[in-house]
Amino acid sequence: MSLFDWFADRRKGQYVANVKQEPDEGDGLWSKCPECAQVVYLKDLKLNASVCANCGYHHRIDSAERIALIADPDSFQVLNADLAPVDPLGFKDRRAYADRLRESQAATGLRDGVVTGLCRVEGIPMGLAAMDFRFMGGSMGSVVGEKITRLIEESTARKLPLLIVCASGGARMQEGMLSLMQMAKISGALERHREAELLYMPLLTHPTTGGVTASFAMLGDLILAEPKALIGFAGRRVIEQTLREKLPDNFQTAEYLQDHGFVDTIVPRTQLRSSLANLLRLHGCKPMELTSA
Repeated sequence: MSLFDWFADRRKGQYVANVKQEPDEGDGLWSKCPECAQVVYLKDLKLNASVCANCGYHHRIDSAERIALIADPDSFQVLNADLAPVDPLGFKDRRAYADRLRESQAATGLRDGVVTGLCRVEGIPMGLAAMDFRFMGGSMGSVVGEKITRLIEESTARKLPLLIVCASGGARMQEGMLSLMQMAKISGALERHREAELLYMPLLTHPTTGGVTASFAMLGDLILAEPKALIGFAGRRVIEQTLREKLPDNFQTAEYLQDHGFVDTIVPRTQLRSSLANLLRLHGCKPMELTSA
């Protein structure tokens, strides 16, 4: 295929470059799909919500990209952006927890592993939290738990539906019991949200594991998931060793959990905003102005 033919195909919407040589991904222009090994122009990948146009593989995205895909343009209002973690236990493993925090903050531009706020989805107001796996594996520490709890309480006070995008390795071990307490705190806030007869939907992305799965990720009125997302509590090896039997190949995938009743529906990322809007309308939510938080 000539260079001219490649660009002609790209203009027709064929985003995947079928070339034998592998371009240098370090130049920031290309990405290789880990599922089908096709090389794709990075700009085209981003325009398709970071979903491979060849095989549908969902690349991991950060909280800012997630919010841009869900919320109407310029509608997201950040809440509690000033909350930052501390090191209450003076924890140190191979490196000090305080050093890990500083490095994650510098690398991501975030104060901790979740961004929370209010937004509109096709005009319908909604509370939105987006966990960010880049920040210490999306682990749930005290600040993550506090920000999510405050968002739930704000959504309850405003009588708004709520979406939490889950992407986490579980509780943050460096904060010990303080991290585990967030499971109960968030679950209690969600119960008050439910008692107010308001809609809560978790969106399970790759991966959603540990204490997040054991608490708010599985407490939704409707539990959504992205295709092929890893969802579970303990790791596959631990479960196999405990049960002393071989698990199915697709065990702990979104599709397996949907087949067994743990996930209500799998929503491709490219259809997420429209699907959310339809679900919100189905539950009686209507477009309205969103006053400042």
